[in-house]
Amino acid sequence: MESIAFQGQLGAYSHLACTQLQPNAKPIAYDSFVMAIKAVEEGKAKWAMIPVENSTAGRVEEIYRQIPKTALHIVAEHFQPVNHCLMALPEAKPTWVMSHPQALAQCHDRILSQNLSPKAEFDTAGAAKLLLEAHDLSGAAIASELAASLYGLEILQRHYEDVTGNTTRFICLMKAAEPPEMLQGQQYITSILFKVRNIPAALYKALGGFATNGLNLIKIESYMDGKTLNSSQFHIDINDHIQSDAMDRAMEELRFYASECRWLGTYTAHEFRLNR
Repeated sequence: MESIAFQGQLGAYSHLACTQLQPNAKPIAYDSFVMAIKAVEEGKAKWAMIPVENSTAGRVEEIYRQIPKTALHIVAEHFQPVNHCLMALPEAKPTWVMSHPQALAQCHDRILSQNLSPKAEFDTAGAAKLLLEAHDLSGAAIASELAASLYGLEILQRHYEDVTGNTTRFICLMKAAEPPEMLQGQQYITSILFKVRNIPAALYKALGGFATNGLNLIKIESYMDGKTLNSSQFHIDINDHIQSDAMDRAMEELRFYASECRWLGTYTAHEFRLNR
């Protein structure tokens, strides 16, 4: 059976995303995003399911630092609704709550309103597991309903997140580098990583080709490349297939103004985008 790697414990939202995107694959839990990605690089898993941003808490900073370090390609995206639950041991009277930092951020106002002290852990489901093992009646955890069921915790409040419609976007990584066949009427996303040349208005000029060719730039992230404070990398998502004529012209212009340019992947746009 083919396997899919994710960060966290069984019952984590990444686990749920794995079962929905690759229902026939065996989910394998790892302690960190780096370990999950490395598992695919070393052939221990075929895919890695990695969260990149949340509609409430924003981007997962660590992931955008890791993407330039791996040779894996993005082959799919998945939007996972996040329905947080506040849970505890039976008869508990919580004074503090633990979860992944992203989950704590997504439930920030709820936590404050209940005078709970937040404690960060590596994973939502991992926090639920730790609570069970500690048998601490003064604590609570924020995780999925599946995690509560797996670890025998009582759900104190469902839909604990501050904002209704809380959703996390995941990307699925693997070694394959071939883009999917370009089909008429199908929407695609292409992800690119690049650095611009050290010339005036380089970023403006590099991105100009997408505008002049009528392409929708749906995401741009910038971050330091880790080598110098004078150089930035840019991660962009474009709503088109890498092999379209418009993309070909835009990429030619991008490469002219970029000192480095790397194709990260082309994949089918998730239905979540089409329904919004």
